Amino acid sequence: MSIKTEEISSLIKKQLANYEATISVEETGTVTYVGDGVARADGLENAMAGELLEFSNGVYGMAQNLESNDVGIVILGEYTGIREGDTVKRTGRIMEVPVGDALLGRVVDPLGRPIDGLGDIKTEKTRPIEHKAPGVMERKSVSVPLQTGIKVIDALVPIGRGQRELIIGDRKTGKTSIAIDTIINQKDQDMICIYVAIGQKESTVRAQVETLRQFGALDYTIVVSASASNPAPMLWIAPYAGTAMGEEFMFGGRDVLIIYDDLSKQADAYRELSLILRRPPGREAYPGDIFYTHSRLLERAARLSDDLGGGSMTALPVIQTQAGDVSAYIPTNVISITDGQIFLNADSFYAGQRPAIDAGTSVSRVGGDAQIKAMKKVSGTLRLDIASYNELASFAQFGSDLDAATQAKLARGQRTVELLKQGLHAPQPVEQQVVTLYALAHGYVDDVPVDDIARFESELASYMRGNHQDLYDQITQSGQLPGDDSLDDAIKAFKQSFQTSAEASQAQND
Repeated sequence: MSIKTEEISSLIKKQLANYEATISVEETGTVTYVGDGVARADGLENAMAGELLEFSNGVYGMAQNLESNDVGIVILGEYTGIREGDTVKRTGRIMEVPVGDALLGRVVDPLGRPIDGLGDIKTEKTRPIEHKAPGVMERKSVSVPLQTGIKVIDALVPIGRGQRELIIGDRKTGKTSIAIDTIINQKDQDMICIYVAIGQKESTVRAQVETLRQFGALDYTIVVSASASNPAPMLWIAPYAGTAMGEEFMFGGRDVLIIYDDLSKQADAYRELSLILRRPPGREAYPGDIFYTHSRLLERAARLSDDLGGGSMTALPVIQTQAGDVSAYIPTNVISITDGQIFLNADSFYAGQRPAIDAGTSVSRVGGDAQIKAMKKVSGTLRLDIASYNELASFAQFGSDLDAATQAKLARGQRTVELLKQGLHAPQPVEQQVVTLYALAHGYVDDVPVDDIARFESELASYMRGNHQDLYDQITQSGQLPGDDSLDDAIKAFKQSFQTSAEASQAQND
């Protein structure tokens, strides 16, 4: 079959008419060094700080050191498949993570990829992991309480929405338990929670996720997990990724609670990266910008002005101490950045005082403004009562004869300490806490045996719920104590029906 010349020429003309010249330009470099989650590459002259880079095997990295002759890259994933001589190319994108409502109820890694086996996360929104913190004029004062549900915290070191409150103490003293209980207490409070687990065992994170699921708290929580088995870069960027996810909600006018558990391990990961990148070591071998690493993270927690939607992000960073040494480098850094600290005492913990909060060294610098007036009234002298009791208790150990007033103070102190104990995963609503502390402050528990205090508290709460729910509602709605004697009358009526253990056993014998 012959093809006519005219057909060929018309075909060529069509092809030329449809031809578009597209030039694809990619800036690539060559890997010159790989080791321990870090790579170096030359040829990336125009790379940006924090830019996402792609290696030839599909693993991503982030530009960290921009030097005159090469670029230091932290590898965000498995680095064993990368070799010297491999190519690495720029993506033109700053490091970002997916954000939005689709992440709620999910467990993700620091890159926002799901690791809970529940399928892909369908969201097209992303935010850069680094973002400038809101300025002074973009914020408003902290005045709305964030209830933890833990009596001793809500009474002594109250936390407000938009605050940064440090949880600090030795390992195994209940730091994570406080954080998890606070998340559980946010149910029905219109609060988004983000739990960032840094350098923990995967089994531990799984247990925490199951606890949240069991109490119905996972529905409003995002868990970001960078476990101990992950490379150091993942541990380092995890809190920034969690904060970016929280900022999406905060700038949308919603309230967010974010917990970094813990920043000691993040600091260790950053030290490891910095030393491998040959940055000069400073105090305790940490790099010179370790303070800036934490300050630029925690400064992003804020309560935004009404012009920006009035959203808030409350940060509860966790720091682990060695033998209670709060004067070490990282603890002092984070204490100076935050608005107060909840210090957990190992001796108190082992003595059975749980939560083991040290009332003397724990402080909230702005939370008092966010405390409801009823709580402020009933907890006014609590810190002084505990301090004077601790002093008297140590003095009374010498066995001296004590006068009646001192004995009464010791008895009140014993009951105060006993009443502030609280079970694991048993947060209490604020109105219940107020009534309990009111009973303590007005002497209604002074004649209750110490062994019966926990039962007295429990039965008082049940009695109030069953017979005086209106008083609870009044405290919740107004934030004030009832103006009349109705609360006193209710507690007196309960006391008449309350039987101590001795009375109960006596009644059985009779």
